Amino acid sequence: MSDQPNNPLHGITLKALLEDLIEYLGFEKMGNEVNIRCFTHDPSLNSSLKFLRKTQWAREKVEALYLEHQQAITQKKSIYKQP
Repeated sequence: MSDQPNNPLHGITLKALLEDLIEYLGFEKMGNEVNIRCFTHDPSLNSSLKFLRKTQWAREKVEALYLEHQQAITQKKSIYKQP
């Protein structure tokens, strides 16, 4: 695998990205931001992963949503990890 120093998503799996978004925004807000059925109708992590792995345009929108909120997600995670 080649290095991707300028890719902000390098090293972040789709599952980790979704888990962070679900924890930070929840499915309802994610569905409002990215109107895809796997977020708005009976949402689950597994159904979202399955759909996003097959549908490039939706994955790009979800990755953009993650990048939009990445700083806040990282800050929230660091607060919970402090002793």
